[in-house]
Amino acid sequence: MPRASNGAVRSSTTRRARGRSPACRRTAERQAFDESRRNFFALVFCLMVGTAALPHILVRSYTTPTVREARASVAWSLVFIFLLYVTAPALALLVKYEVFNVLVGTPFDRLPAWISNWAKVDPSLLSVLDVNHDGVLQLGEMRIGGDIVVLATPEIGGLPYVVSALVAAGGVAAALSTADGLLLTIANALSHDLYYKLINNNATASQRVTISKVMLLVVALAAAALAASRPVDIVFIVSAAFSVAAAAFFPALVMGVFWPRANRHGAVAGMVAGLGITIYYMVRNEPWLRGAFRITAPVELWWGVQPISAAVFGVPLGLAAILLVSLLTPAPGAQAKSFVERLRYPKAG
Repeated sequence: MPRASNGAVRSSTTRRARGRSPACRRTAERQAFDESRRNFFALVFCLMVGTAALPHILVRSYTTPTVREARASVAWSLVFIFLLYVTAPALALLVKYEVFNVLVGTPFDRLPAWISNWAKVDPSLLSVLDVNHDGVLQLGEMRIGGDIVVLATPEIGGLPYVVSALVAAGGVAAALSTADGLLLTIANALSHDLYYKLINNNATASQRVTISKVMLLVVALAAAALAASRPVDIVFIVSAAFSVAAAAFFPALVMGVFWPRANRHGAVAGMVAGLGITIYYMVRNEPWLRGAFRITAPVELWWGVQPISAAVFGVPLGLAAILLVSLLTPAPGAQAKSFVERLRYPKAG
């Protein structure tokens, strides 16, 4: 996802290229295209791999009683996720067609009713203003927010206004479902994996539940404070979380299930190495993090990859670290191999 600073660098490069010969300009344009394409595929890779490694998504598999049913559940989930991501571009294209072929060039007194309806709801979502006073809507006289594309589509298609309310309710429900999964996963990890496993092995069940509730409240307040301060675009924060999850968890998950020789030492090394290089690349090159850590060294992008896609370096390094450290340390025992074997080849029932 392009950042402001990198956009400024590209703009500066474009301005310099204008004074060059046609061959130099074509070379600069080709390099910019290759870099854009490379960043696109890097971001797609991080989002895909990060989704497979997000803890709050993995815990959903625990609701199924057997491994076989978990696989069936994941298969159906992928089907519906595929439908969602295939229909989203189609929806955007239809809305774009509506704007360019129906709205643009229409007199202001003949605009569809949904324009005025949504302008009354929130002018930041949709607003029109006759800037040149010619009485005809031009593209530059229309301000449309990204959320309106989803919210107003039912009304644009002639459906009742209540359908838009149902769409908004679905979005809120999806956000709450994701938020509660994240909060529960983080709170349980802190209370069980950190407090119970490492700090107090004698903690009772009631004590662990109490710690979990306290951690849940602390994490929720911290997340609310971060969201309210808006230190950077929310898109970067969410996408960076995918990169962090991909680099930290994906190598250990894949190697632990599909390579019987992988052991605990290799998994820890892979998680540390992948997460370390990802965090380093983000802190080194992301403007917000550079300011937070007071880094003055010049930005140094590897192959032009933006820091939001840092996991493209963390995942291969994590896989290599697991492979190397596992080979240099004792192999896992028979019990661990049997557990992995049951994961790969579940029996019926």
